Amino acid sequence: MERDSGPRVPEQRAPRQSRGAGLCFSVLGPVRAWRDGEPLPPGSPQQRALLAALLMRDGRTATSGELIDAIWGEEPPSQALAALRTYASRLRKILDPGVLVSESGGYAIRVRAEAVDLNQAQQLAARAEKATAAGARTEARELIAEALELWDGEPLANVPGPYAETQRARLEEWKLQLIESRLDMDLEVGAHAEAVSELTALTAAHPLRERLRELLMLALYRSGRQAEALAVYADTHRLLADELGVDPRPELSLLQQRILQADAELARPAEPAAPAASTALRPAQLPATVPDFTGRAAFVRELGDRLAAAETSVMAVSALAGIGGVGKTTLAVHVAHAARPHFPDGQLYVDLQGAGSRAAEPETVLGAFLRALGTNDSAIPDSLDERAALYRSALDGRRVLVLLDNARDAAQIRPLLPGTAGSAALVTSRARMVDLAGAHLIDLDVMSPEEALQLFTRIVGEERVTSERQASLDVVAACGFLPLAIRIAASRLAARRTWTVSVLAAKLADERRRLDELQAGDLAVKATFELGYGQLEPQQARAFRLLGLADGPDISLAAAAAMLDLELHRAEDVLESLVDTSLLESAAPGRYRFHDLVRLYARSCAERDEQPQVETELALSRLLDFYLATAARVYAIERPGDRLADHLEPTTYDGLVFTDPHDARDWLYAEAMSLLACVRQSTGPGTVRRAVDLLWSALDLAESGANSKEYASAAGLLRDAARAEQDPRAEGRAAIALAYVHHVAGRFDQGSREAAEGDRLAGDTQDALSRCWAANLRGIMAFYQNHFEEGIEQLSRAVAGFRACEDAAGEASALCNLSRLHLVTGDVATAVDLSRQGTEMYDRMGHALKGANGRYALGLALTQSGRLDDAFDQLQGALEVFRDSRQRLWEGMALFRIAEVDLAAGRPAQAAAGAEMALTVLRGIGGDWRRGNVLTVLGRALSGIGQSGRARVCWQEALTIYEGLESPEADQVRKLLAPLAAA
Repeated sequence: MERDSGPRVPEQRAPRQSRGAGLCFSVLGPVRAWRDGEPLPPGSPQQRALLAALLMRDGRTATSGELIDAIWGEEPPSQALAALRTYASRLRKILDPGVLVSESGGYAIRVRAEAVDLNQAQQLAARAEKATAAGARTEARELIAEALELWDGEPLANVPGPYAETQRARLEEWKLQLIESRLDMDLEVGAHAEAVSELTALTAAHPLRERLRELLMLALYRSGRQAEALAVYADTHRLLADELGVDPRPELSLLQQRILQADAELARPAEPAAPAASTALRPAQLPATVPDFTGRAAFVRELGDRLAAAETSVMAVSALAGIGGVGKTTLAVHVAHAARPHFPDGQLYVDLQGAGSRAAEPETVLGAFLRALGTNDSAIPDSLDERAALYRSALDGRRVLVLLDNARDAAQIRPLLPGTAGSAALVTSRARMVDLAGAHLIDLDVMSPEEALQLFTRIVGEERVTSERQASLDVVAACGFLPLAIRIAASRLAARRTWTVSVLAAKLADERRRLDELQAGDLAVKATFELGYGQLEPQQARAFRLLGLADGPDISLAAAAAMLDLELHRAEDVLESLVDTSLLESAAPGRYRFHDLVRLYARSCAERDEQPQVETELALSRLLDFYLATAARVYAIERPGDRLADHLEPTTYDGLVFTDPHDARDWLYAEAMSLLACVRQSTGPGTVRRAVDLLWSALDLAESGANSKEYASAAGLLRDAARAEQDPRAEGRAAIALAYVHHVAGRFDQGSREAAEGDRLAGDTQDALSRCWAANLRGIMAFYQNHFEEGIEQLSRAVAGFRACEDAAGEASALCNLSRLHLVTGDVATAVDLSRQGTEMYDRMGHALKGANGRYALGLALTQSGRLDDAFDQLQGALEVFRDSRQRLWEGMALFRIAEVDLAAGRPAQAAAGAEMALTVLRGIGGDWRRGNVLTVLGRALSGIGQSGRARVCWQEALTIYEGLESPEADQVRKLLAPLAAA
């Protein structure tokens, strides 16, 4: 049986208040009662009507006559009063004693206000109004969302009587007002992309409600879809004229004019989007200040005064410059902590890594800042300019301190400046920011002798310094009064109670030539590190040298243990001891990182001191083994029955073991950047094969919006390296990995070429599994290129190859892909059969993730066969798995396919909402061809709900995409546009 055309709602559940203790009631849905979470019998419709009428009066007494009118209206039965008393008696037996009272010839229900969901919703709405008046828009948004969650379908559902009908209409109108208020706030905090889907459905359900149309126009405009926003106005103007004979209200017309004029203020939300069901985010990212901060009193006062004045002045920017190790960060962090009371809305911090070869990109930093301020990932734009604009908007009206540490130059930090009064930026850099307009510049020199000695004393202890004052002065002088050098030297001395200060002074005297170089820029830092390095125990020094070889932004304890070939607890002891010397930083519990200059120094030490040099190669090889072994286990736990692990290069170092798929998946995404960095530096003859296999094992990263570009870069680098090493097996596998990346990105021609080359190389090297993967990919690419016969040939070869390799998971994948070819050639029955075979194979293996891909293929086949209910169930099941597995590409595609089902089932409003959600999820991934497909379906759905102007805009954009790709779908879209052009 086909679904009805009404909206789908989730399965009914007990409202929130029913889960607690005591008696609770619901009217924002079916009229129900619970005691201690257990449902009570609802009784007849008239009994529910009596209960509803009493609950809606919030404890006030209703006379018998009022209740008779409420239940039966103008034509009550002859025994209405007796029937009323019977219903009341039955209710009294069900409810707790004293709840239903009789007084003054009528009845009342007396319970605590929170026991009724309507009262809860009203209280939340009242709190939201107060929050709005106080300017706490994010809090108000969350309160309204919480109130809306109390609705469970139609209020007073199936309750008879005129009173219930009147109240039902009132509550529905109130709910719409709350939704409008919440959507208004969604747009203010930057959640415009998400709002488009909901507003599309709401305008279909309430076509004459102009406020919803206004919000939809604004949401589309802020999503970069100006033509669609204007089309909404045109659709609304036509609808109002046809239905009511009136023009749009002035607010809607004014919005149209502002959109036409590209009003800059219109595109600017007030604050960043907060994650759903979360509290307002107030970042507190400052690193810990050092407890023994010493000196710099004049600078502390100067900077403190500047920051304190930020509240009443234009944005304050102070830039500290000086050589590495002079204490810029220490001073900035100390001042920032002292200034926290002046910035109640939070503090942001980033290490811009400006001294290294890979300085942080401003757009990456802005993405992290926006997330820290509460912006949803899907609301973060792609370009630098858009991110910077949203960032400034997010800080407008807030008082936030931004600490930009270790900047490369002014160009790097300009997009990161707040831009409004009340906020301030504190910048540290080795370069003077003379080209940073309006900045307050401070050149930070080394410490004075008195300050240097004071710092040394605080670390070493008063007694030791007092007894050897001259030797202590010699030490700080030999350190060049550089704070980092003093801290390292003093820490070494403090850790060695048998040493005297004179011993340390004598050691420094022996290194006088290098210490003289402290006055020569970066060499000063190297000399300082040389001092600390020279004090390390042999095992510490080895760890320092070897860990510096890894390219990743940081390293986990487990990965470090692998590099050092140590047990976990022993590695932790060594790493923590290095943290104590300030030569290593603890980025987070269980994660470590080098300052960029320290990393360079550590590598120079490895080149100089690591004997034999083969030890450095072995350390990097163990790190690669660790990542490959662990990623292979993640792959296996997510894909039971997949035989990839049997065809990977062997490893000599074990990886981590997981029992929970979520833990395994979390590890993969947490290690993504470090893992891919390891791949990029493993391009030699002894490592390139394992690096390629690591890419294969980390295939999930190719489909994540956060890591797909880095994955593609690594795959291309490995392919070229393998070719240079004349390793056809590795080159073939790298080409196949690159083909997969092109497939995900919608670059089908490039993907087809890489897959064909990978197939050729795999044949030359008798790499059986690679040939299967290549054939599978070539079949998929042929499908997308409309080469259907070739696609069937390749996928049939893949099925046979996987079967010969006894790789049931690969065989199931090829069967599901083959079903797509039969579907497009019109053999629907075979398509259903093949996709069902593949899905059942996945299910027998317990392969949830790939089983979702099977359900996706089966859902497509069932859609085309007309079995829409079954198709929806399959696609919905796939969608849930894709979301849980962070597979954004397939989450978006499942939403798109569900929209196709809704459209085929005559539910255009749901189809439009689903297609909009698909566009939001697929932003930045999937390629233009897939976007064109979604836009085509969205246009069909919009046309079905009477928004023909907006449908035309979607189809025109789709046509532009298809024409640019020379895709045959262009003809289909031209046919859709033809009637509109004629009209």
